[in-house]
Amino acid sequence: MATYKKRGYKPKTQKEKEEVVEEASTTAEVFNTLDEGASKTEEWVVKNQNYIIGVIGAIAVIVLGYLGYEKFVAEPNQKEAMNEMYTAKKYFDDAASGISSDSLYRMAIEGGEGKFGMTDIASEYSGTPAGNLANYYAGMAYLNLKDYQQAIEYLDAFSSDDKMLGPIAKGGIGDAFVQLDQLDKGLEYYEKAFKANTNDFTTPLYLLKAARVALDLGENQKALDYLKRIESEFSESTEAGQVEVLIGKAEASL
Repeated sequence: MATYKKRGYKPKTQKEKEEVVEEASTTAEVFNTLDEGASKTEEWVVKNQNYIIGVIGAIAVIVLGYLGYEKFVAEPNQKEAMNEMYTAKKYFDDAASGISSDSLYRMAIEGGEGKFGMTDIASEYSGTPAGNLANYYAGMAYLNLKDYQQAIEYLDAFSSDDKMLGPIAKGGIGDAFVQLDQLDKGLEYYEKAFKANTNDFTTPLYLLKAARVALDLGENQKALDYLKRIESEFSESTEAGQVEVLIGKAEASL
């Protein structure tokens, strides 16, 4: 057990003298070890300083490059893409309102008045939020033009956590597959659509579409489960008024 010794204490017995010598020796050994470690560290730093400087320089280049890209490339690209999208988006909105819809959907896709269409924006500004959104508009425009393969391609390229656009894009892919008579794929995407987000608009809409396709595929229990969910969770929705007859049909088929 170590004992506390006051400053200036002088050993009196032989045993105490030996303890002092031993403590001094241990302390010296510790400092020698620290000195040797520091010396080796200094030697390693000197020997590898070019490597260290290179690593630090590379990290600095990456950080500065990222900041520079965000400031001087990504932000201007996004702003430019949104400016380009304005005209194409107007064509799309007018078409959705029923004004010369086919020709306007086509102009939304291909462009007009010297401005890019949605497919050009998706290609030229890929990697930007505007480029991603252009995939959605192009896909929905193709869907309305009954070009289902192109609709699937562009809607599949679109990704979003938005509680409305995400499910609608998945549902649009489901619609396209159903029109192509690929009912199993249509059902798969309707299920993805209502699972993407739970809300009073898209959830009952795609539950009903999934139930109808499930009935056509003979998956009657699945159809019944989806219809019952509409009935219990979305009783105020438009779709709820359509489920009674379908529930009877599903139950009769079980």
